[in-house]
Amino acid sequence: MITMKKLAATAGVAATLALGLAAASATPASAYVVCNGVGDCWHTDHHYAYGADVQAQVHPDDWYFHQDWAHDTNHHWRDYHDGRGYYRSGVWVNF
Repeated sequence: MITMKKLAATAGVAATLALGLAAASATPASAYVVCNGVGDCWHTDHHYAYGADVQAQVHPDDWYFHQDWAHDTNHHWRDYHDGRGYYRSGVWVNF
């Protein structure tokens, strides 16, 4: 007969192993913030090779959180856009 104490201990060990396995198998999301030469900035999940005319600067995703967007007059945040491309003066351009 299994006692409640043994059952609780076994369940605790099983839960710990399951959480450890889930944490080990999770892959971190790759995300970037790209800003072009005129200050348009947007999120992307790929590090594309932008042409020289875009003057793209690629930053890690947490760069967004370190910016003071309320007082930054050099950068303009643009919405996420599906597909490959970039912003040019606030307009999405596909490539």
